Amino acid sequence: MRLILILSLLAAFLRPAALSAQESDDAVLRDALWTRLASSKPPARPAVGLALSGGGARGFAHAGVLEALEYAGFPVDYVSGTSMGSVIGSLYAAGIPVADIWKFGREAKDLKIGSDFRSIKLISLLITDRLITPTHINDFIEGRLGGLTFDKLKIPFACSAMDLRTGEKIIFTEGPLPIAVRASVNLPGIFAPVQYRHRYLVDGGVVDFIPIGAAERLGADWVLASVTSGASTRLPENALMSLLQVIDIRGSLLAGAAEKEAGFVIKPEVGDISVADFERCEEAGETGLVEATRRMDAAREALLIYAAPKLAEKL
Repeated sequence: MRLILILSLLAAFLRPAALSAQESDDAVLRDALWTRLASSKPPARPAVGLALSGGGARGFAHAGVLEALEYAGFPVDYVSGTSMGSVIGSLYAAGIPVADIWKFGREAKDLKIGSDFRSIKLISLLITDRLITPTHINDFIEGRLGGLTFDKLKIPFACSAMDLRTGEKIIFTEGPLPIAVRASVNLPGIFAPVQYRHRYLVDGGVVDFIPIGAAERLGADWVLASVTSGASTRLPENALMSLLQVIDIRGSLLAGAAEKEAGFVIKPEVGDISVADFERCEEAGETGLVEATRRMDAAREALLIYAAPKLAEKL
């Protein structure tokens, strides 16, 4: 009997578009099942993870994705992030309202975060033979996450970094939150490595652009990935910006393989926004909101199909 119910649920999603009555019945069934799923908690339904990619300023598109997910009542049980995704993800996991995350994006220009990138002269790095400390970025993180530890978050969270000595992917799930996020956004070859315990850590986007495995490690059964899409169409302004763009392109190449591991992928097209365009964070967020809203019905359907066996157990 349960098998028949499961097959009926799947048929409601996979059946070609029908006429009037049948189409209406399918829509009613989908809405009823979504209401049941959204109001349930694991293990009555699959645990849902949200993986946020890197991308610098482009990654602020995740704020728009979060707004769309909240508006749709899409469940999020676990959050993981890399680089900019770790910043947005940690703020959300800490219980900061999406409206306030948007506010941070609007204030990014005044906070001078972009100056940590644009004010760097490559010649000065060569002359002094020293990497720099991203003061404005660190101040931003400490000012909003200072004093927090992973176990105090509203939603379980993980973020990725890389051990510069070994190339090993490091996934943070415990301990102090600010240093983990700082490590995850710490661009290699530009910013001095973050020293934590016996490791020297840099941006996780080099090895884990979309941290799907990190969400699964937390306990997610099914993962929705938000991934910045498209390389910037503008030529880099200087040698340093060229390096940033190469890092971003490398991350995008890694993303191609990682996307296959996700239950569903939302890809805001932010190609015209560069990694360091922090004055355009709000624009990136709006792109994420539009794309996530456009794809929301498909995301719901993908999760419902995956969850059909568990939902059928309660029918």
